[in-house]
Amino acid sequence: MAKTQIAMKVNGKAVEALVEPRMLLIHFLREQLNLTGPHIGCDTSHCGACTIDLDGKSVKSCTVFAVQADGGEVLTIEGIAAADGTLHALQEGFREMHGLQCGFCTPGMIMSAIDIVHRHGGKLDETTVRHELEGNICRCTGYHNIVKAVLDAASRMSVSQAAE
Repeated sequence: MAKTQIAMKVNGKAVEALVEPRMLLIHFLREQLNLTGPHIGCDTSHCGACTIDLDGKSVKSCTVFAVQADGGEVLTIEGIAAADGTLHALQEGFREMHGLQCGFCTPGMIMSAIDIVHRHGGKLDETTVRHELEGNICRCTGYHNIVKAVLDAASRMSVSQAAE
């Protein structure tokens, strides 16, 4: 099969590669860029473990071909902490509120939550968070602490955005 040249920014860095047109973005990230934060959980978009940010929107990378991301900007869990290693507010929220157990769903949950917080800002409540995270499956925690972590981070992010 003929390969296609693609170029994009991934976690702020320019990358180029030759890929088969049918290669999924999740496989490109994991196999060619060695970014293993996004997980392959179901390959059917039901679990959310592969969630990343593509051009400012939360997407399940098992539903996007790598060629569809050509020219775009991709952000994975590996790219959200500050350059000095300071955790993103959502990473800190998950740590502080015990929002993870085995950790398999955590990268996808955090990437989805970043999008949720950006869209809703400080106007988030428990019902909204639970509704918006329905596309992300956690088999360990029962979601209670995940919701607490998102709400905690949302309040931190609102305060830091107001200070800017």
